[in-house]
Amino acid sequence: MAPKTRLAKDTFATTTHIVLPNDTNVLGNLMGGQLLNWMDICSAISANRHCRRVVVTAAVNNVSFDRPIRLGDTVTIEAKVSRAFSSSMEVFMEVFVEDNATGERSKSNEAMYTFVAVDQLGAPIGVPELVPETEEEHRRFEGALRRRQLRLILAGKMKPSDATELKALFD
Repeated sequence: MAPKTRLAKDTFATTTHIVLPNDTNVLGNLMGGQLLNWMDICSAISANRHCRRVVVTAAVNNVSFDRPIRLGDTVTIEAKVSRAFSSSMEVFMEVFVEDNATGERSKSNEAMYTFVAVDQLGAPIGVPELVPETEEEHRRFEGALRRRQLRLILAGKMKPSDATELKALFD
């Protein structure tokens, strides 16, 4: 039987890539679409570790491109589920770049992706609750509800007044 809860730390996933010429644009920078692909894969692994089911990408939100990533840089993506809802999970990612000449590592990007767990027929299926432990995990957990509500409002699936009523349940 699947667990009813899962710790955020148990959903941690990381991946590392070197930026090769085929990954870059004409300026020698990593193409944004390639980074989004790498983040999609890493965050899908994190979501799968949370629910141990097939997961599909439902939304790519809050992606920031803070600085360019250059040809030859080493890119490390770290992902962890920040909150689980009935069948969906928000995954928070940080992207770090390591300069191969100096070894200096710095944060380059961050993003949040939403995944839905599905059964063999592609229908949404329930996922375990997420239990945050650290202060940072609690902060991301709380913010995930507001981000979900905003995403649903923008998609026309929720009225702004519903979000206010839902928030009252969690306060």
